[in-house]
Amino acid sequence: MNFDVYLIITKRVNRYITYVGYAKNAKKRLILHNNGKGAKFTKGNKWKLIYKKTYQSKSIAQKEEYILKKNYKHRLQIKKKYLEDENFNTTSI
Repeated sequence: MNFDVYLIITKRVNRYITYVGYAKNAKKRLILHNNGKGAKFTKGNKWKLIYKKTYQSKSIAQKEEYILKKNYKHRLQIKKKYLEDENFNTTSI
């Protein structure tokens, strides 16, 4: 069975916040987060999926989730790339 490790982002006041998790289906999990049925930390915000990687076992996905949670520099790189792409897309329209 496959499991996704994902990174979602939202804007709070004047800064962006990220959240890392794992699930059988990251897109379905994102819907739960956005409907207030996700983790307590994610309630009340509109989240966007900015990173997803699929693993073949739950234990590997959990290990990778832990690594991504602890590796702030990697999360920052993903966040920076997303924000650059988002700004490019909105200014180029």
